[in-house]
Parts: sequence; C-alpha cells; structure tokens
Amino acid sequence: MLEVTHLSKDYPTPQGALEILSNISLQLSRGEAVSIMGPSGSGKSTLLYLIGALEPPTSGTVTLDGENPFQLDAKQLAAFRNQHTGFVFQDHCLLPQLTVLENVLTPTLVAQSNGDYTARAKMLLDQVGLSQRLTHRPAELSGGEKQRVALARALIMNPSLLLCDEPTGNLDHQSAAMVASLLLELHRKQQTILIVVTHNAELAARFPTQFQMLDQHLQKV
Repeated sequence: MLEVTHLSKDYPTPQGALEILSNISLQLSRGEAVSIMGPSGSGKSTLLYLIGALEPPTSGTVTLDGENPFQLDAKQLAAFRNQHTGFVFQDHCLLPQLTVLENVLTPTLVAQSNGDYTARAKMLLDQVGLSQRLTHRPAELSGGEKQRVALARALIMNPSLLLCDEPTGNLDHQSAAMVASLLLELHRKQQTILIVVTHNAELAARFPTQFQMLDQHLQKV
C-alpha cells in the first residue's frame, strides 16, 4: 500500500519559496496502475521523485507498506529504495561497459539478500523479448531494446512500487507502443503499484486510472 498524505514541495529562491507541489494526497494498493500527465514544469517528475524517496518533501508524508522512508538514515534509505522501488527513466541509464544481463543484475549487487538473481534476470529478459541478447552491450541495442533492459532491471528485486518517468519519451512510435505494452503486461504479472509520468496522451489513456498535474495539484481525470 502506498499512502501519500498532504504532500508539498517548494524550493528556495532569491524571490522567496517557489511552490512546486501543494497538498497532494494519494492512496494506491498493489496491482493498481495510474498515469500522470501535465505540462512541462508542472511538477510531475518532482512528485515521482518524492514518492520514490529520491528527495524529501517540504511537508506531508509518504509511506510504502507502512514505512516512512524519510524517517530512515541514509544507509537504510538506500536499502529501502533498492528493495521496494523500481525506477525507469526517459534515458535508460544503462552502464555501457556491462552486458544486458549484467545491467539487469546491478541492483542485486547492493542487496542485503545473498540469493542468486541470475535465473530471475534471465526470466525477465525473456519476458521482454531479449533472451537472445544477454551478452550484448547497450551500444549494440536499439532505443526500444535499451528501455526494455531498463524495465527488466527495475523489476529484478520484485519491488512493490514501480515508477516510470517518461519511459517512452525517447522512442519512435512503434518502439513506444511495444514498451508500453510490455510495461502493462509485466505490471499485471508482477502486481506492482505502477505510476507512470508521461506527455504521451496515447500511453496515459491505456491506464485504468489517470491523473493530471495542474497548478501544483493532482487531479483525477
């Protein structure tokens, strides 16, 4: 269960505090999937980073499975993100020197569990259609293939929360449609809480629940 309660975020400027988000509340359970649209600068990505505990709110709380990550120390917070949250960004953020399989396994290198995740990584790569690309490096992949690797990497730790920031933003229409279909299919299989921030109205419309960021507030469409 994800609970966002009265969340606000502002940044100091010479002219005073710049409000980005104001009094946002949201509650989602495992298996739910939502999209968030809004104009550039409306705070969509900022909201995603707060929910994913990448940066703290000015006020309000975020709890995931009953735990408030902002009450943890730095080491505990890093472990919390690693174990509970998967991220997919507009730029795939793959490590160029590693193979496809090694990139998917990178979150496991800092995991507290000593288990072998290789079989799960291969299963995920098979599910995204890349079982024949395990030893390839990112430079040998198309944009859509790189994003599919990033999706598999985000799911390797079986997170309860999957956050995607413009996951199809750098892709052509055909690749974007393929990645979107895979994202929703894997979500159904993994039963994560899925939140996707996008400018793509076609992608947003595929989600059962849709929101829009407007004037620092989150509104259901």
